Amino acid sequence: MLDLTEEFVTNEMNGRVGAVLVSETDRVRVWHIHAKPGERLAVHRHQLDYFWTIHGPGKARSYFSDGRITEVTYQTGDTKHFTFATGESMTHSLENIGETDLIFTTVEFKNSTNPPLPLD
Repeated sequence: MLDLTEEFVTNEMNGRVGAVLVSETDRVRVWHIHAKPGERLAVHRHQLDYFWTIHGPGKARSYFSDGRITEVTYQTGDTKHFTFATGESMTHSLENIGETDLIFTTVEFKNSTNPPLPLD
């Protein structure tokens, strides 16, 4: 099994929740993610309320900081919303384990209860 222990420590405050930041205003950050089969996104932290939508079918494995590993099969248009209370967050990495490219749009809301993380 993949050992991401060091990456979870190193990237604990990584706010780059997508591959490309395509738009940012005082209210939102809009990200694109494109992961080819076998690719894995770097460990990153979500602490802003957000949602994602996937643009095609696919399959992914997520690795979480608490040790959980989950697998999800996506259908075109699947969308999921997340809300975090003050001090809450989720740190994870997503790996494309399917045969198709995973293409997501993720929108973060900067007026959430937690502050936006700096983007280095």
